[in-house]
Amino acid sequence: MNAGRVPRPAALAVVVPAHNEARELPAALRALRAAARHPDLAGLPVVTVVAADACTDATPTVAARLGAAVVELPGRNVGAARAAGVDHALRLLGPGADRAWIATTDADTLVPPHWLAHHAHRARQGWHCVVGTVRLRRSPSLPERARALHDSHYFAGRPGAPHPWAHPHVHGANLGVAARRYRAAGGFPPLAHGEDRALVAALEEHGCRILRTDECPVRTSARLDSRAPHGFGAFLQNLALPTEAAAPAGPAGGSPAGLRTETGRK
Repeated sequence: MNAGRVPRPAALAVVVPAHNEARELPAALRALRAAARHPDLAGLPVVTVVAADACTDATPTVAARLGAAVVELPGRNVGAARAAGVDHALRLLGPGADRAWIATTDADTLVPPHWLAHHAHRARQGWHCVVGTVRLRRSPSLPERARALHDSHYFAGRPGAPHPWAHPHVHGANLGVAARRYRAAGGFPPLAHGEDRALVAALEEHGCRILRTDECPVRTSARLDSRAPHGFGAFLQNLALPTEAAAPAGPAGGSPAGLRTETGRK
């Protein structure tokens, strides 16, 4: 990968959509704040925006108190929320926005301390988009049988070390893209689900260099109280059914290989 073909990121725009996430959001934002303090990011501006989507709880107040910029929307649409969060973050960055790197995650997801440094490093290598993976956090609400079934589908085809895994998944909870390429591809479409996959598909159509990597997974909630009828929580609910009733279809009717995560919207 030729780093000289893509400009180094001038800033990082971190976007978190949230619908009634006052309880989960503090841990997510603290993890993001720790990631923004990584020594490899010294001198690189980082803006974090929470897109509070049709919230009836204290999500906007919690986000502001923890130092995030907040944009509020009435629509209950994760695609529109991610897009509004990105637009707001790029406006806040001003002249450097065109050279920014956009990193998206979810309100019930914990990123590791090197997550933003990982994205910045890959951007410097010349990648236009980084599509990462997730791990389920332990939850008493998710039976071990359901967790094992999820993992058997999720990790199907993963090669053994030291071979990299060009996985088939797309997660808004662990996604990064160069701002210039994001704008050229039309950004996140206003979809109630699948907006992350739609963006990556558009980037592919535009000839972008896309890295699918398991190098820096994030930890996402395994809760079953779904925020969206076709989201990841609904998929986990299905896995938690008795064995004869559970169907191994991914969210929105997708195949297990196409599992995605809308963890802030479940």
